[in-house]
Amino acid sequence: MPVFTSIFLAALGLSLLSKFWLARRHLQHVAHHRDKVPPSFASRIALEAHRHAADYTTAKTRLSFIQNAQEALVVLAFTLGGGLQYLANTSAGLSESPLLQGLILILSVIVISAVLEMPLNLYRTFGIEKRFGFNKMTPAMFIADVLKQSLLGLLFGAPMIAAVLWLMAEMGEYWWFYAWLAWMGFNLLVLSIYPTFIAPLFNKFSPLEDAALKERINSLLKKCSFAAEGLYVMDGSKRSTHGNAYFTGFGKNRRIVLFDTLIARLAPEEIEAVLAHELGHFKRRHILKRIIMLFALSLGFLYLLGVLMGAPWFYQGLNVTTQSTGTAMVLFFLALPAFAFPFEPLFSLLSRKHEFEADEYAARQTDAATLSNALIKLYRDNAATLTPDPLYSACYDSHPPALQRIEHLQKIQLTP
Repeated sequence: MPVFTSIFLAALGLSLLSKFWLARRHLQHVAHHRDKVPPSFASRIALEAHRHAADYTTAKTRLSFIQNAQEALVVLAFTLGGGLQYLANTSAGLSESPLLQGLILILSVIVISAVLEMPLNLYRTFGIEKRFGFNKMTPAMFIADVLKQSLLGLLFGAPMIAAVLWLMAEMGEYWWFYAWLAWMGFNLLVLSIYPTFIAPLFNKFSPLEDAALKERINSLLKKCSFAAEGLYVMDGSKRSTHGNAYFTGFGKNRRIVLFDTLIARLAPEEIEAVLAHELGHFKRRHILKRIIMLFALSLGFLYLLGVLMGAPWFYQGLNVTTQSTGTAMVLFFLALPAFAFPFEPLFSLLSRKHEFEADEYAARQTDAATLSNALIKLYRDNAATLTPDPLYSACYDSHPPALQRIEHLQKIQLTP
């Protein structure tokens, strides 16, 4: 067995076992605390709602066992199972152009992976989400979303993949740098057109009509020196009862979007506090920092791909004999998650740090108690568990656990 095969199998096995172990810890911790609301929340969250959140978390975590196992099996089937080599041979028979061969190969892997993931996505939407009262989608709407996403993928993704394959073949030793520039441009393009072109394909966005709420939000924006193109309400309720709010776009195209479910559940001052939190991400430059980090990582990954593309052991170790730009790209992104898993806690830690900072900013601009009340309502209505396993949360959660977040806000409230 080639050395890299052994290394790959070890990395894949360790990452899968780690995910199973963390999920098992999480299930046990949630079950242990299912029948008692944490004292800090006992006066505001009923035991029935707490149990509902525990059961919802348990259902999602159990599904993750199947999802993680399936992902590992798909990777093994494409690599050591010979699936990718079979697709490479098939694409070679469909075209004499190396660029078209690579494009057909990559799109084939994407389509096959999406089809294999479909049963779990259907169960998540029409099984778990429906059972716990969140899903509002119909099968027709689900199919329409899949078709729209597929068409958008062809419209934007296929040309980008073709451009990268061309750069890999034609731009010599430093192709990875030119590909990185193209990737940055592509991401900035998508960010700029998302609010006005992509998002409206899936949801209806209407100007905020509540005059009092609009005045309150505009006062907050003025106070924070933040300019937005408009305030919009999104019909999120047609797909789910989950509530949310977000900023989208950049520059003069920035928009504030409120889910209609959020407006229905929170008081005006609580909505203001939630938006102040989102503003905190902008004012503390979290969005810019994340974009810079994404671009830096993509540059490193493309450079590494450039090194591996010319290494015969990389292909042999993953049971591929066809050395091409297309097979190199697919193999790289199939193998990467197994080696990248140990770094996930670092990104989660950074994200939680940003959430604390955004909470602090919101508490200074509005009121810490009001933000706490809003968050508790969102935890309750979205059935987010109040008692995640600490280690599981540290590895996966982008937001701090509820107890830590509320305690942090209480400390801010007591600080002059």
